[in-house]
Amino acid sequence: MSFPTTWYSQTSLPRAARSELNTDKTCDVCIIGAGIAGLTAALELTRRGKRVIILEAHQVAWGASGRNGGVVSPGWAEGSGAIRKKLGLEQAKALFQMSVEGVEIVRRNITELALPGCAPSAGTIRVKRYDDGAEVKNHIETMRRDFGYELNFLDTAQVRERARTQRYFQGVEDPNAMHFHPLNYCLGLALAIEAAGGRIFEQSKMLDWRREGADKIVKTAHGSVRCQDLVFCAGGYGGPELQKLSRAYLPIATYVVLTEHLGDSIKNVLDSGAAFSDDRRASDYYRVVEGDRLLWGGRITTRNEQNEKALATMLKADMVSVYPQLAPVKIELAWSGLMGYSTNKMPNLGLLEPGVWACTSFGGHGLNTGSIGGRVIAEAVCGESTRYQLFKPYLLDWNGGPFGRIAANAIYQSLKVMDFVQERFRG
Repeated sequence: MSFPTTWYSQTSLPRAARSELNTDKTCDVCIIGAGIAGLTAALELTRRGKRVIILEAHQVAWGASGRNGGVVSPGWAEGSGAIRKKLGLEQAKALFQMSVEGVEIVRRNITELALPGCAPSAGTIRVKRYDDGAEVKNHIETMRRDFGYELNFLDTAQVRERARTQRYFQGVEDPNAMHFHPLNYCLGLALAIEAAGGRIFEQSKMLDWRREGADKIVKTAHGSVRCQDLVFCAGGYGGPELQKLSRAYLPIATYVVLTEHLGDSIKNVLDSGAAFSDDRRASDYYRVVEGDRLLWGGRITTRNEQNEKALATMLKADMVSVYPQLAPVKIELAWSGLMGYSTNKMPNLGLLEPGVWACTSFGGHGLNTGSIGGRVIAEAVCGESTRYQLFKPYLLDWNGGPFGRIAANAIYQSLKVMDFVQERFRG
């Protein structure tokens, strides 16, 4: 299958041609999926001397890892407050610190591996769509006091200096977060893995796997891999071949568009190098790329809309509702992608059975969490840590079967209504 047409694919570094698996191989660890989780796990494992093979159904970073919003920030898809309520403060704090570590993994890899084409831009700003400075300040203080993480408060005037819209009020600035070109990052990781002796086979979808003594045998259309440890890192594009793991998350679609070049008029929309999002349950997220273009994402659905014209119209309406001055602007690219999303909004990360690991379903927050997830699994495979146990309360929650997508879509629609009501009566 060809690589999707996105801004990332149009501006990426040359993509190495990798062969399909067409013979029988043996390794220490076989990883299914060459997205950010699988690539990070492979890099961490090769650094520890493991013989690693990655099997990728399409191409490196073909899925969500190579076509997302490009924002790397602390946290999980589930909020820290909800995690704290379920697990208590100490475990919630440990998980949050791991999410911060995930940001640093990305930053350090870019620097230490001298990865080209993915120099990060600093900062994110998350804004309120209704006036509630007290709530924003309380959140910032909670993160400082209980989680040891510093954020900056922006009042309404400061937000509107940066984002030229009357729809926004107060905001939270995170100078430690960043945004970048995720496809180039993944392509760079792949080359680093191969330089360290790892193997990556593309167009090599796992069809099935079985046990043979302590070994696991992974079958593809034209070959097989015998391994000691098997790690599932396939996300929203995984299927029944993942067996019980496929019943623990849903493929959820999200959408991104890219505007034409706006020239100096970009300053009439955004006068900031930060990536923006709002605090709605169904958030917009966007940033400036190439100096004067908006890369804008939003919405989630359980049906993957792939009509580019329909996508452009849908997200253009969202953009104009925030920035009416964008009404005459043309949309030049539109694309979609599937995320793996569990019902509890936390990853499926941990031990499925002896020697078989899950590292998937990062729910639209995967650039940092997929990175720390890959490291945690590598540590576990090598017997270095048991940090994966922190995720055990979330592992393999049922996705609802045939009713899961219906329920997920109903929940999303209800959240949109809640957002509307909240803005209407508090804005």
